[in-house]
Amino acid sequence: MMARSTRDHVYQLLRENILNMQLEPGTNISENEISEKFTVSRTPIREAFLRLAQEGLLEIYPQKGTVVSLIDLERVEEARFMREQVEKAVILLACDHFPKEYLFELEKNLRMQELCTQEHDYTKLFELDEQFHQTIFEGCNKKRSWQTIQSMKMDLDRIRMLRLATDYNWTDILMQHQEIVQVIKERQSDRAETIIRQHLNLVIHDRDALKMKYPAFFK
Repeated sequence: MMARSTRDHVYQLLRENILNMQLEPGTNISENEISEKFTVSRTPIREAFLRLAQEGLLEIYPQKGTVVSLIDLERVEEARFMREQVEKAVILLACDHFPKEYLFELEKNLRMQELCTQEHDYTKLFELDEQFHQTIFEGCNKKRSWQTIQSMKMDLDRIRMLRLATDYNWTDILMQHQEIVQVIKERQSDRAETIIRQHLNLVIHDRDALKMKYPAFFK
């Protein structure tokens, strides 16, 4: 049981470091290096590496080493497409019926987003963004649908994090989140799909500029 918890802990830490860009795309990492950093044996490190490689976050080259995977824009677009299609359906459900306790959580989340925007805390803002959308899914009893999307959006998350870290003008994101809450409260299903599409298409407008600024991060 201890070995499993150590392996899972190492996996979660490495995954978080990759997704929040502390371990940048193209970075070489080794079992020895991570073992020393986390003060654990190499076995859970090796198991965590294999799991992350299966998720596409690491590239393991036998006899050569392990590298944090570059961001694949085809995967980014596929994940964005999947999110758009599913979230358009979910927000229509939310406009039809959304429990008050979940609406309260969304409004509380918005207030915290405003504080993060003022403080330029992009890591916390990303976390709140995730919680915001997850709350809508859970309020519509679609928790497993959210979990399914999570499994394929790692590259999308990395480019989103890169965008937040690069550009502190987060007004559009916050305003769109406020609009989403408004259409749910007022049950404006005719506006809901348009707002979700605009919101999830922000990454399309940013990706070319990010690729130009950080060419080494992309395939």
